[in-house]
Amino acid sequence: MTRRIGILGGTFDPVHCGHLDVGASAQEALELTRMYVITSNIPPHRPQPFASAYHRFAMVSFAVSTRPDWRAADLELRSPTPSFTSGTLAKFHERGYAASELFFVIGADAFADIGSWRDYPAILDAAHFAVVSRPGFLVEQLPHRLPRLVSRMIRPPSIAGLVPPGVQHHIEQHGLYTSMTPGRRASDAPRPPAAGRLHG
Repeated sequence: MTRRIGILGGTFDPVHCGHLDVGASAQEALELTRMYVITSNIPPHRPQPFASAYHRFAMVSFAVSTRPDWRAADLELRSPTPSFTSGTLAKFHERGYAASELFFVIGADAFADIGSWRDYPAILDAAHFAVVSRPGFLVEQLPHRLPRLVSRMIRPPSIAGLVPPGVQHHIEQHGLYTSMTPGRRASDAPRPPAAGRLHG
C-alpha cells in the first residue's frame, strides 16, 4: 500500500478550525493516507506559546480524536531543544518513512522564509512541501519571493470535482496540463527529485 503521510506542525496555541481546515484540504487534495499533527515545543521563529506544551498537546489530541486517519504526535515535545523542521523530518526518516512519502503542510507566509531555516536548502529534499495560501499571503506570490525555487514548484490544476479522484491524482502526479508552452507537455520538462517538490 502506498503511504502518503501528511505532517501539520505548529504551536497550536490553541489549535483552531483554520488549522484543521488546512489539514483536511491537504489530505483531500493530495490523497494523504495519514495526517500527523505535531505540537511544537520551542518554536525558533515565533514568540513563546502562552499555554504549556501539555495543554497544547491535549487540545490537539481532542481536536483530532474524531478523525480516524489523523494522529496527535508529541515528537517535538520529547526534546528540550527548539523544534526545527529538519529534525522532525529526520525522525520520520529514522522510523522508515521515505522522503517521497512525506508531505509537510505549511502556510505560504512561513514558507517564504524557508531560506532562513536550519539545514536549508537540504531540507527541501527531506519531504514534499505542500504550501497553502494564508490571509494576506497567496501561494501565487512565492515565485517572486523565492525565484531560485521556481523550477521546483508545481501547481496542481484546479480540477477538484471535475474528474474522478484517481484521474486527478494521475494528472497532478505527472504534471499534466500545467505547461505554459503550447504543444509541449509538462511531463516532457526536467523534473525535480520525487521528494522536495513544492505543492501549491
